[in-house]
Amino acid sequence: MTPSDTLASLLAQANQDGANLVTLRAIVEETTEVATNRVLDRFGLADPNAESDLDELRELLRAWRDAKASAWKAFVEWAIRALLAALLIGIAVRLGVWEML
Repeated sequence: MTPSDTLASLLAQANQDGANLVTLRAIVEETTEVATNRVLDRFGLADPNAESDLDELRELLRAWRDAKASAWKAFVEWAIRALLAALLIGIAVRLGVWEML
């Protein structure tokens, strides 16, 4: 019996006999299983390779975040170097170092 069939049976039982707590809990459990399987299928994660696919996606995401952090760090370092160079040139101009050469 598939989860959908089980769910249909539980709903029929609840309709016929009244919904006691055990039946309601079983309906909720079967509904979540059916919904979970449907979502996994729609995302393409219902196959046996889904776990390795997710692991690979996590690795790619981690690598992307590391690359983004490295790029940002490099940009900040170069910006600081450019500001310091501009500051040194400004000081040299103020002190008239160019005239001494």
